[in-house]
Order: sequence, then C-alpha cells, then structure tokens
Amino acid sequence: MSGKIKERARETKKQFHSLRSLRTAYTLLVLLILVSAGLITAGIYIVLYMLGFIPSAALTPLILPVIVIISCMIIGTIMAVFVGKLFINPLRRLISANEEIGQGNFKVRLSEQTVIGELNNLMHSFNSMADELESTELFRNDFINSFSHEFKTPIVSIRGFARQLQRDNVLHSLTDEQRREYTDIIAYESDRLARLSSNILMLTKFENQQIVTDKTEFYLDEQIRRTVLLLEKEWTAREVNIELELDEVKYNFNEEMLAQMWLNLIGNAIKFSHRADTVLVRCRKNQNNICVDISDSGDGMNEETLRKIFDKFYQCDTSHKSEGNGLGLAIVKRIAELANAEISVISHQGEGTCFSVILPLSE
Repeated sequence: MSGKIKERARETKKQFHSLRSLRTAYTLLVLLILVSAGLITAGIYIVLYMLGFIPSAALTPLILPVIVIISCMIIGTIMAVFVGKLFINPLRRLISANEEIGQGNFKVRLSEQTVIGELNNLMHSFNSMADELESTELFRNDFINSFSHEFKTPIVSIRGFARQLQRDNVLHSLTDEQRREYTDIIAYESDRLARLSSNILMLTKFENQQIVTDKTEFYLDEQIRRTVLLLEKEWTAREVNIELELDEVKYNFNEEMLAQMWLNLIGNAIKFSHRADTVLVRCRKNQNNICVDISDSGDGMNEETLRKIFDKFYQCDTSHKSEGNGLGLAIVKRIAELANAEISVISHQGEGTCFSVILPLSE
C-alpha cells in the first residue's frame, strides 16, 4: 500500500512540475493580460466617469472598446519586456554556448535555474551533451597519446639497433653476441608492433560489430582446454601450474570470438603470476547461467587500477616491463558485451586477482 501511495505522490509531483511548461506559461500570460486589461479598463472607465468625461452611460459601448485596446497595448508592451527576459535571454545564452561548442570549447555550461520547465530541460540536455563531448575529446586525446607512445617506442628501438648494425657493416666493431642481441631486440619489437596492430584492428572490428554472426555449438570446457594448450609456452617458461575445474558445457556462440576472451584472460593470469604459482580456471553451469572464473595469486591490483582496468591502453605496469599494450581487457569487455555476458574482477594487493565471466545460457 505504501508503494502505491509513493507512486501516486511521484505522479502528482510530475503533474505539478508540468504546470511550468511553456504551454501553461503562455496560457497564464494571456490570461494575465486579459484580466489586467479588464481591471485597467474598469479603472479607467470609473475615473473618466467621475471626471465627467463620460456624461452618459449610453456612450459606454462606443468608448469601452477604445479603452480596452489601449489598455491591452500598454499591458502587452510591459509583458513583452518581461517575457523577453524570461524566454529570450536563456535562448540567447544557448545560442552563444552552441557557438562556443562549435569553436571547440567543450567546457562551457549553462545555468539550469530557469522558471520554465522546458527551458530548464533544454539547458540540462545541452549540459549533458557538453559533458559527453568533453569526455569524448579527452578520451580521443588520451587515445592518440597512448597510441603514439605504444607505436613510437618499438619503432625508435628498431631504428636505433638497425643503425648500429649498419655501422657495424663498415666498422666491424660488434661481437657476434651483440649482433644476435640486436637482431633479437629488432625481432621482439617487430612482433610487438604486429601484436599492437592486430589488437587495434580486432578491437575496432568488435566495436563496430553490433550483431554476432557465425554462431556454432561447441563444448566450452574443451575450448578452454585448447586455450591453455596454446599458452603452454608461457606457463611452462614461468613454471606456473594450471589447475582446471571444468564442467562439460555446450555453448552456442561465435567460437573464435569467445576463444579470444579466454586467451586474453588466461594469458593475463599467467603473465602476472609469480614462478611456481597456480592459475585456477573454473567453469560451472548453473540453472540460469554459466560462470567461468580465472584466478591467480599474483600481486593483485589497487583501487585505481581496478577502476581503469578495462580502459584502452591502460597498463598497471607503468614501466612497461611486461609484455602487453593495454588492449587485451578492452577487447574482453567488448566481447562480453556482444555475448550479453557480465564480467567482474575481484583483486586485493598481495592476494591475487579473480576475473569472473557470467554467460547467459544459449538458446
């Protein structure tokens, strides 16, 4: 019962605020002009009659329309000035603010404290638009800076070591070990550029994709096992143990797309694990969904990192000592969105990290 009362109270409040609409304001304005004109007309008529300018009531039908017209002109002029301040000034500020937006000033904002409801909503919509444009501009600048940095670093490295090898062709000052080291660095940085280009193309493809095609039915547990085998070189090199607890689950989705999600998540868990640590991968089918947990016992993340973990090019390792370009989790998030899945992360510094992906049951 209390819920219905609250709902009625909210509806009443909305109806009350709707009285501030432009239509209501204009109606009240016209009513005010008519009432004021009537009062002024009556006052003028009484004054003229008392002064003897209207000797007979018989002349009233001839004089009264003239008095009404003059009264309406006076009141209309006064009201026009008031309405100009009430309606025109906010619109002028809006036009001026739009011109500033057009010139690239996305920090401009308008006061929303107006008398008329629609104008207040218009100002609020403009401010919301300006907020979105400003955040988009900041994101674009940050993306360009990060992209430039990620591309520039390996290119500078490749160019520097390639020139060292060119000089060695003339001076023969490098040892065989140094030559191997330089060529290894060039190969590594070339692979890094190739991975970055591939990830950017993949993320762009997924972001522009709205409908998932090429859906097939496959065993989700077997797909995760194949992903672990693909990463065998990484987890054996770091002596990381992989522990699997997988229910047999059939799933219907784009197999290649979902495999990319597990590749990124399990690869991250291996990369941030210490030697001889264990990465645990669980897959459980519940009544309403499928839950996949990927946990490690690495260093974990702080609150700031958790807030930005899915941002493009964001890397918690600011020294860039570990491999990666900050696009893997952005790709994971987009795949989760296309799969109507929920992805969450729990992490505590010194206690490791756990990523959870909740997939809806396929039809």
